[in-house]
Amino acid sequence: MSLHAPAAGVAAPVAATVAATVAANEPPLLEIVGVRKAFPGVVALDDVRFTLRAGTVHALMGENGAGKSTLMKIIAGVYIPDQGELRVKGRALTLDGPLDALNNGIAMIHQELNLMPYMTVAENIWIRREPKNRLGFVDHGELRRRTQVLFDRLVIDIDPEAEVRSLSIASRQMVEIAKAVSFDSDVLIMDEPTSALTDKEVAHLFRIIKQLRAQGKGIVYITHKMNELFEIADEVSVFRDGKYIDTRLSTEVTRDDIIKMMVGREVTQMFPKETVPIGDVVLSVRDLGVNGIFSGVSFDLRAGEILGLAGLVGSGRSNVAEALFGVVPATTGEIRIDGQPVVIANPAQAMRHGMAFLTEDRKDTGCFLLLDILANMDTAVLSQRYVKFGFVQEGELKRDCEAMSAKLRVKTPSLAEVIQNLSGGNQQKVLIGRWLLTHPKILILDEPTRGIDVGAKAEIHKLVTQLAGQGVAVLMISSEMPEVLGMSDRVMVMHEGHMTGIVDRAEADQVRIMELASS
Repeated sequence: MSLHAPAAGVAAPVAATVAATVAANEPPLLEIVGVRKAFPGVVALDDVRFTLRAGTVHALMGENGAGKSTLMKIIAGVYIPDQGELRVKGRALTLDGPLDALNNGIAMIHQELNLMPYMTVAENIWIRREPKNRLGFVDHGELRRRTQVLFDRLVIDIDPEAEVRSLSIASRQMVEIAKAVSFDSDVLIMDEPTSALTDKEVAHLFRIIKQLRAQGKGIVYITHKMNELFEIADEVSVFRDGKYIDTRLSTEVTRDDIIKMMVGREVTQMFPKETVPIGDVVLSVRDLGVNGIFSGVSFDLRAGEILGLAGLVGSGRSNVAEALFGVVPATTGEIRIDGQPVVIANPAQAMRHGMAFLTEDRKDTGCFLLLDILANMDTAVLSQRYVKFGFVQEGELKRDCEAMSAKLRVKTPSLAEVIQNLSGGNQQKVLIGRWLLTHPKILILDEPTRGIDVGAKAEIHKLVTQLAGQGVAVLMISSEMPEVLGMSDRVMVMHEGHMTGIVDRAEADQVRIMELASS
């Protein structure tokens, strides 16, 4: 049942009901009609439509590559559609760029953060809108004051004069949100705004969203997290393979309804954990630490085991992974691989010992954004088995990369496509493929399914389970509790740079993990 033909007796959300009343007298804040957008070798959007009403949160759902981000970039003025029409408050517009979109009341928080790291928080928020003094110079005192007023309104505790590079990813996300709100736009697009936020920060963001909705703003909300959709959204539209599927009221659909619309099939098992033989200890860590960051971390990881690593943002989870892989070498403790003590001072040494590491931030520490998929996928193996007599065996290398791309269902016309043209989830698949090509015996995964749609998540989970079944030892870091509990044989928990416990799968539940993560 679509939104356009609701069933009798079904109660609509309050905000959607208010919006429907307003819509009887006023045009929608935003309408997309018959939009098409193609790139070389792929049609990203094909005759899609979308309607955003005042005072509502409209979730846009779909698998990676469904066209969600492409549509949002059209609305935000980044792309110009090949055909179709964009209307703002009933008026047809052709946007010449992001600044033109802002001038027409449309602001966007991008999935990949776009802040300038060497500028202050205040400078990032008010760039090109800085207050000036009588001499025409930037009035830094007024700049700080305006930022503080904005942060006070949004209850954000960040120093306006801090450089962005000094902030955590979660804090940078909150700065992006504050920057978008500062434009006082009628239409606010949020593309995966909670991907780096803790539960507490997500609740904070939802309070901001409800405040904006009460002011009559329209919010387009893109997320892969189903629980968020049902908590914050009034309406939901689903895209699949660049096509519009349907629009429904959030009270009229279930999680399974949405998944089926997204993937065109049932996803029966999200966490396909299987019991596999657990072998000998492959990685043994004792009293590992990095001065001033974390200390006293000890654990064993066995062949075929998936060891989950949980903890709140700032607990030191990612720092442990970086120390193991030599990104920031450990200053204390001992690492043993297959019983032998090893020194890992850099990633090259880690790789020689059979390690692979998927980093948390695909944009900053994963992808080479200006290079093609092949170059991104082969970078970890180029100097290994594909070089003979000083020459790269390009044919064999390309065949293996194409096979890996097909195995992970990367949506791309070819491996020659520049990786920054892919959706975030497909970029993540390329990075996973990069490390699987190394045939690792120890695989470290830091947020492996962040920004990946529900269908692809199930595929990645199945792949990880298969790798464990082949004897790979997996250390998996995740901020998503269902993922940690659903995939792990054991769960190691950290809090403020210290390991607080290791829990067996049979004893692990959300309450126990959160007790350890906050104590």
